[in-house]
Amino acid sequence: MSGDEGVLLYAYRGCLFRVPDQVQPPKAGSLFFCRNVGVRPGERVLEIGAGLGLAAVLAAKAGAGVIATDVVPEAVEAIRTNAALNGVAIDVRLGDCYAPVAGERFDLICTNPPQMPTPPGRARGDPAAAADNGGLDGWEILDRVIGGAPEHLRPGGRLVFTIFAFLGRKTAYAKLEARRLAPAILASEVQGFPRIGYERLDHLRSLDAEGTLPAMGLPSTVERLVIQGTLARA
Repeated sequence: MSGDEGVLLYAYRGCLFRVPDQVQPPKAGSLFFCRNVGVRPGERVLEIGAGLGLAAVLAAKAGAGVIATDVVPEAVEAIRTNAALNGVAIDVRLGDCYAPVAGERFDLICTNPPQMPTPPGRARGDPAAAADNGGLDGWEILDRVIGGAPEHLRPGGRLVFTIFAFLGRKTAYAKLEARRLAPAILASEVQGFPRIGYERLDHLRSLDAEGTLPAMGLPSTVERLVIQGTLARA
């Protein structure tokens, strides 16, 4: 990696990515997501909140037709730049959740969204925190993605997303089943506990119904999960 007038150059899996100051560089969760999203050649793929375009570029490299969206204009520009830099075609759109793809359906919808539970009045506005703030219980964005998935998936299509284990496997399954999506865990990985999590540890423990966090002391690690929900075939 090297800096160039405020731009970080990031190399990953044979690709090169430009990461401007306004867009968060890849972290452990992003790489875990990319390794396990499971794109198949020929699929029509939607990535919501694509950031700098890491997963979108890799999906296009794998032979998928990709639409990538983000609410941050700088991220949209970064995705376009990184698609061109790596010689792939990506349809990049600015907008929130499913608004940029109204009426369209996909074989795969994927997202690695902000999901750090945020105590009342504690939502910091700096870029690092804004990329993690997931609402009071961490599900604010994911609930919208899950809720709209059946209307945007083709029969047999998949929704794939990541969660921190303290958001709850059972909770994730229940939310998917309520939207007629058959749930499964595609992968799990133990990662370093996020620094912002220490600021919110009491709040996280109050939400941790499945007891994934230690009751005392400071956790050093956290489990991350890649969850899939599959829409039944007609």
